[in-house]
Formats: sequence, C-alpha cells, structure tokens
Amino acid sequence: MAGIGFSLKRLFSQKGVFALCRAYGYAGVICAGPMILGVILLTGMALVARLAGIDSHDRELMNSMLTYSLLWSLTVTSWFNMVVTRYTSDMLYEEKPNRVMPSFYGSLVIMLTAGAVLYGIFLHFSGVKLVYQFECLWFSLILMVVWTETIYLTAIKDYKGIVLAFAISLMIGFIIALILVLLGHASITTLMLCVIIAYGILMAWYYKLLLDYFPVCEGSKFSFLRWADKYRSLSLVGGFVNIGLFAHLVIMYFGPLGVQVEGLFYGAPAHDVPSLLAFFSILLTTINFVTSVEVRFYPKYRNYYSLFNDNGSINDIEQANTEMISVLQQELGYAGQKQFVCTVLFVVFGTLFMESTSMGFGDLSIGIFRFQCAGYGVYAIANSMMLILLYFQDYFGALLGTFAFAAVSVAGTVFSILRLPVTLYGVGFLAGGLLFYVVVWVRLEWYIRRLPYYLLCRQAVVPGLDKGLFVALCDWLDRRQERLADGKQRKLDRKADRLRKKEAVCK
Repeated sequence: MAGIGFSLKRLFSQKGVFALCRAYGYAGVICAGPMILGVILLTGMALVARLAGIDSHDRELMNSMLTYSLLWSLTVTSWFNMVVTRYTSDMLYEEKPNRVMPSFYGSLVIMLTAGAVLYGIFLHFSGVKLVYQFECLWFSLILMVVWTETIYLTAIKDYKGIVLAFAISLMIGFIIALILVLLGHASITTLMLCVIIAYGILMAWYYKLLLDYFPVCEGSKFSFLRWADKYRSLSLVGGFVNIGLFAHLVIMYFGPLGVQVEGLFYGAPAHDVPSLLAFFSILLTTINFVTSVEVRFYPKYRNYYSLFNDNGSINDIEQANTEMISVLQQELGYAGQKQFVCTVLFVVFGTLFMESTSMGFGDLSIGIFRFQCAGYGVYAIANSMMLILLYFQDYFGALLGTFAFAAVSVAGTVFSILRLPVTLYGVGFLAGGLLFYVVVWVRLEWYIRRLPYYLLCRQAVVPGLDKGLFVALCDWLDRRQERLADGKQRKLDRKADRLRKKEAVCK
C-alpha cells in the first residue's frame, strides 16, 4: 500500500548496529513472516516426525498435505489481494477507516466459500483418510485468513505485537509437537493439528491487532468488488504472479521426478527441496525493497504528486521528477547488486551444504538448486520493478510483465519435462523470470519518460459509471444482505410486540 505502510523512518534513523538489526528484523517479520513461519513449520514438523519414528511414507504424506494446502490458499487469495490492497489504500487516503474492516469480512466470505467448496471436492476424491481431508481443509481455510490479514497489517504500526504474535504462535506449535513426541502420541493427525493450532493462534492474534486499529465498521462488506471492475488488471496481476511462482512446482509432480505419495497427493522431493532452499535467497531483497521504498523513494514520490495537486511551478515539478527518478534508479540498482551477491553466496555455500549434508542430495538436486537460485534472483528484481509500476498506476505494464512471467514459466517447465534432460530442470522458471525482468524493465523505462503525460492527459474528465460483472455481483449481495437484515429486524419487532401484549395481559 503506497505510503500507508510501516513508519520505518524512525527505526532506521536510530544509531547503532542493534537498532539497525531491530529495524530489519521488524521489517522482515512483517513482510515475510507468515511465509517464513510456514517454511519453518514444514521443516520443523518433518524433523519432529523423524524424531517420533514416523515412517517415511507418512512423513511424505504429511508434507504433501501441508504443501497442497499452502499452495491452494495462496492461489485463492492471490486473485483478491491486489484489489483489496487498492481498496483499503483508497479508503485510508479518503480518511474512511471505518470502511476497511467490512472489506476484510466480505473478501473472506467469498474466498472461504470458494476455497472450501473447490478444495473440498478435490479432497473428497483424493483417496486419503477422512480425518486427513478435514485437517487439510481446516488448515487451508486458516491460511486464507492469515494471508488476507497480512494485507491489512501493512497499515498497522504495532511492530512488537506483530512480531510477538509470530514468535509465540511458532513456539506453541513446536512445544505441543514435542510434548506429543515425549508422550508417544505423535502421528500425522496430531502433528497436523499442531500446525493448525500454531496458525490458528497467529490468525486470532492478527485479528485482535486489526480490531484494535479498526474498531468501527460501516458500509457494505462487498463494496471492494466495485474496485475489481474498476481495476480489473490488478486481480490478474496477483493471479499471474502466483502462477509464475508456484505452477512449476506442481507441474514437476507429474514429470519424471514426480512420486505418487497416496491417492491424488504427489511430490517431487528432488525438485521441491532445492526450490525451497533457493526461495530463501530472495528474502533479503524483498525486505530491503520494502524498507528502501518506505524510507527513501516514497517521500520523493509523494512530493512529486503533491506538486501537481498543490499547483506547483513547472521548475519545482521538473526538479521533483528528477529527484524521484534518481532515487528510484539508485534503489533498484542497490537491490540488483545485493541480490546478485546474495544469489552467488547461496549458490556457492548452498552447494557446499548440499554436498556435505547426509540428506542425500545428488548432482541432479544441486543442478536444480542453482537454476532456481538464478530464477528467484531475477524474479526478485523484476517483481520490485513491477511494484514500482503499480505505484505509478501502470496496471497494464504490470499485467503484461506478470502474464509473460506466468506463461513462459509454465510453458518452459512443460517443455523441459518433455524435451530436455533432467539436468536442465529449472530452466523453465529461469526463462520466465528473465522475460519478466525484460518486460517490466522496458516498460518502466518507457513509462517514467512519459509520466507527466499519464498524470495529466490520461485521466478521465468525467468519472465513468460503475458497471461490470463484479459491480452487478456487489449490488446483488448488498440487496441480499439488506433483505436478511430487514427479515431479522421484522422478527425482532414481532417478538417485541408479543412481549408487550403479554405484559399488557398480565397487567
């Protein structure tokens, strides 16, 4: 959310190494905390399962169920998160904070309903036990709530509360799992329950933080759907990013490296584990980008736009434009340099780790790990530039880049399975990231040279009428909600009348 994120300037202005580490620690947990929590829990529960003596088949099945639920929750929320972010940002800019939480409830109603029905159908035919089906569905629904909460948490400055919720939920999940191991009751069912409890605590705590910040609710729960028609590209941008990031993992399940764990649950350990390790190589760039944008770029960006609104002179506008573009180029350059160094270090030391560990990594997994590190590194820089396009409201450019990323990542992965040797698996994702980078880089360079034109000449003189599929859906849901509210009120009125009549008879 442009400009309404965390006030990190105060933290980064403090002197000393510990203050700097604390600032980056807060930013890291807030930006990537739930994902880090997911990775830690997946890895930690695998170790706990091994410690408990659970056989390899059950461990692989638990890992597949957790992974499927994680990917499904991310897939469902990805089509809504950009639109909800834009709606919330607009409401806060218009000083209407009371409209924020209704959109949270409305988006969850739609996502949880669609996610539960579709994932429930898959689980029904998955071929695993009913209790496993129930836990997978329960876990995925909790995850959808957590991912949605993280969108709204960018408007909250309660760093300690967010970090505390993250740490305590993680700790409780592990403590319960270890207690079950000591008592001899560790199994897939109980360990899955530990993960659900950990994320459930995180979900409840985040919800408490949101209620403290947005205590009042006013307006329709489904007004954000009008933004889905107004900014149709945003929904597609979020969905395409998710497809580009995770589709290659699913495709590999049905290639030569795929293994059928049980029923419809598949895995590709030789590809999944290196991809998981390579994913960590982009965390530094992700955190650094958020902090640099909030601390350095956004003040220049806000000053430039405010000059247009406050009748600034031509010279002032040109000077602000030069300063904003200069800072942007510096920050993107720094991000590229840091990501390059981080990728090289991950490739070198990650290879040494995989060669020396007893986890059984072969040359194939090491080769995939190198391709994935390069792919994630290019993606991190491309995604940073795509987010800048969103700052400038170039939704078409962002859509073009993310579509290229998704299409080439999927097509390249399928082609590598069909035509290329296994030693080149991972090249499809790398190709998608490279094209993503080229498209958004060219578009950003082209767009910022014409920024005044897009600000002054491409805006609608007369606001357009609300129309479209989602507007119609919003109107129908609002009318339905009003009818339900009226029905409840009539029932309450009739009940009150009966009570008054009884009181009159008694008198």
